[in-house]
Amino acid sequence: MRRGGIIALALLLGACGGGVVPRPNGLSGNAGLPARKPVSATPIAPVSAVTVPGSATAAKAGVVAGPPLYSLPISEVQAARALVAFRTSCASLQRRADTSGLTRGADWQPACAAAAAVGSGEARGFFAQWFETVQVGDGRAFATGYYEPEIAGSRDHRRGYDVPIYGRPTDLVDVDLGQFTADLKGRKIRGRVDGSNFVPYYDRTAIEQGALADRAPIIAWAADPVELFFLQIQGSGRLRLPDGQVMRIGYDSQNGRDYTGIGALMKERGLLGPGQTSMQGIVAWLRANPDQGREIMRENKSFVFFREQQTAPLGALGLPVTAGVSAAADPKFVPLGAPVLLSMDRADASGLWIAQDTGGAIRGSNRFDTFWGAGDDARATAGGMSARGTAFLLLPIGTLARLAAEGAGGGAPVNP
Repeated sequence: MRRGGIIALALLLGACGGGVVPRPNGLSGNAGLPARKPVSATPIAPVSAVTVPGSATAAKAGVVAGPPLYSLPISEVQAARALVAFRTSCASLQRRADTSGLTRGADWQPACAAAAAVGSGEARGFFAQWFETVQVGDGRAFATGYYEPEIAGSRDHRRGYDVPIYGRPTDLVDVDLGQFTADLKGRKIRGRVDGSNFVPYYDRTAIEQGALADRAPIIAWAADPVELFFLQIQGSGRLRLPDGQVMRIGYDSQNGRDYTGIGALMKERGLLGPGQTSMQGIVAWLRANPDQGREIMRENKSFVFFREQQTAPLGALGLPVTAGVSAAADPKFVPLGAPVLLSMDRADASGLWIAQDTGGAIRGSNRFDTFWGAGDDARATAGGMSARGTAFLLLPIGTLARLAAEGAGGGAPVNP
């Protein structure tokens, strides 16, 4: 779903942010909606471990055994919801190359086969039987939230709908650098051809000033540039059309430019006063200062291109994401499709999640972005989500022993 990564305050202040839901008159109906007051919780302490700072993958960062899975606070209801999402991820887990260095496709086969036959009331027992907990690095986790925003839009250009929503440009080129040298395997860049040169693609400022004329289709028009900016950060969302119908749009590509969190810039510059350091406060400031706000938004050179989609939001695996169950993670540290137990200082962020998505701002070990669905409740939760605690991956039993035997790719010690 995300591709540029969304998020609420924590990402806005260090990476991303959320969207807004419009009133019938096209103005934001909940830009001032307060972030949901969290219920505090006490996280499980991480396991003491030797880590390798700056490691590129989980295997190189070092992994250690976590607590016995049966001892962790996972309810049957929560496990049952996670099991449904895990089942849908099984094909990808067995097929995809795991860039974290932790698992192989065949490792997941026994658990995936067993998942198909789990009966009612047996989900918690299933996870306890087939998985072991693993802590990556120091295990200290940070989680934010994202959701599916709804903004005012129109399929055609009409009065009050003047902000183009672009599809993928015809001259945008993806380059897999690994095809040129093994040292760059897994690295990709985007740009365009200018004569005989390959150059960076147009940034946000150039695009907003018309650089995409005759280069990209306009799939719809938005009523508000601020709302569209945050929908780009979320990576997908809904357009409420003038006739009341809904048009769903999803991430198609991105211009290849680095993401800059405008909330961090605003905080550094003293633009956010007391009570404004939330997603809602940032949106309110941008609306109150439109000219300066436009220039600040342009400092985020990243720009997302969309396509119309008929299904619910899809994650990086091409599968629907589920509110309260799906999370985004860095695939270099978490196998995509794997279960993750988050024990955080917020009760709503704590529990069993399935890593089914990625995000441009979701980088490094133990960094997660939790998905909350659509609507006011989802926006309120995601808008204020900033949780810290401990993360344990759930990997097929025997994974730690194998990694220890293999030396974990040359990283920190592995303690099964």
